Amino acid sequence: MMESVLDLLSWALIVIGGAFGIIGGVGIVRLPTFFTRIHAAGMAETMCVPPILLAMMLQSGWSLVTFKLAVILGFLFLTSPAASHALAKAALHGGVSPHDEDIGRS
Repeated sequence: MMESVLDLLSWALIVIGGAFGIIGGVGIVRLPTFFTRIHAAGMAETMCVPPILLAMMLQSGWSLVTFKLAVILGFLFLTSPAASHALAKAALHGGVSPHDEDIGRS
């Protein structure tokens, strides 16, 4: 009974993470400017990866694998916003204006 509940919860988390991943991917392709695409990529990573890692933690039980997944999750929470910020700062330093509309670029 408990294994069934863990399996259902894991599948729900995987579906949620996958849905956020697809939505983020669509945002990266469809959004018009560089900065909105950075936002979509950062949010996709922040909202997609944790549910999938939590599902893997539930499936692995209390083990070294769970600890390693928790470390990966913490590392992603620290590095994802920093990477998005670094990309935005580099773009601003490179002369990309946040107000540029690059609609129509292919």
